[in-house]
Amino acid sequence: MTQRLHLVFGGELTDPSTNVFRDVDDIHIVGIFPDYATAYNAWKSEAQRTVDNAHMRYFIAHLHRLRDEETQASSTEELGD
Repeated sequence: MTQRLHLVFGGELTDPSTNVFRDVDDIHIVGIFPDYATAYNAWKSEAQRTVDNAHMRYFIAHLHRLRDEETQASSTEELGD
């Protein structure tokens, strides 16, 4: 069975219309979750908790998409060249 990990993270943006974090050192890592449904629930909880700050945004990153086991070299492996 293939595992589909998801990362939930967020922080304060420089402008609510962009995805640029104000301080990368202050990014809140909520956690890594085993499936999208669990990640979505964590994302929703954090988003609702910070709803009063228009500059706060939380995201779900699909970690399983970073590495394609079917190909000889994934795009992340090419970064080391």
